[in-house]
Amino acid sequence: MNKADLISTAFPVLRIMAAVYVGLCILLFFRQSRMVYFPLTEVRLTPADAGLAFEPVTLTTSDGLRLAGWYVPCQRARGTLLICHGNGGNIGDRLHVIGLFHELGLNVLIFDYRGYGESAGKPSEEGTYRDAQAAWQYLTEKRGIPPDKIVVFGRSLGGAIAAELAARIAPAALIIEASFTSVPDLGARLYPYLPIRLLCRFRYNTRESLKAVHCPVLIAHSREDEMIPFAHGQKLYAVAVEPKTFVELTGDHNAGEVLTSAAYREALDKFLTATLGAFAPTAP
Repeated sequence: MNKADLISTAFPVLRIMAAVYVGLCILLFFRQSRMVYFPLTEVRLTPADAGLAFEPVTLTTSDGLRLAGWYVPCQRARGTLLICHGNGGNIGDRLHVIGLFHELGLNVLIFDYRGYGESAGKPSEEGTYRDAQAAWQYLTEKRGIPPDKIVVFGRSLGGAIAAELAARIAPAALIIEASFTSVPDLGARLYPYLPIRLLCRFRYNTRESLKAVHCPVLIAHSREDEMIPFAHGQKLYAVAVEPKTFVELTGDHNAGEVLTSAAYREALDKFLTATLGAFAPTAP
């Protein structure tokens, strides 16, 4: 086969490969929302299933949407926690983290982003930022809780949302668990053969937000995290402003949703004590 024959044979194959590649790029560009958000509408459990008293709350966003949430009070609380959960399920899947921080002496407010659980609307990056702001305003305006008594917590995708909120307000502290530096950074690792940074319509730039946060920060990440590499947690810690704490977790990405090690619990208690003071629980 001569050179001309090779070229004539290869050209159609290259055209097919190019068409497939472009098709993948187009598919990724238009289906990104389905790859970022995994909401469930049915809320199967409530804090009552964990033996906790709670109040259902309704939040109203700046663009007029109504969000569902729970407020879980703690006797003699040393502060209040605002939870920004991850990208899957809904608040009914977060009883462990609610119980953990309740036991550590905090009132807890957890809410569902738009399109999750019983919250109205459809999720978007700007929308989730508005949702977190509505939760903050509920605590500070409706409940009258001082900002220096509110700790913002975010896990996974919620870490980016919590950091963005903390960069705009003045909480007592920020806790980020198992989160990423940005969606383009994470996407480039997952799809190294595609021009993710050009195609990505979502930013969720946790690293940039952290540079503007001026409260105590705790970053927690596991070396065994199979979804978000440990290096992301290290990079977040590197850009965070002092005072800051890094805690190395154990287990895979979702281990923190259902299990907390004694060492992590102790680190959280120490961090909260330095920020809010010691917790003196009511005797049983």
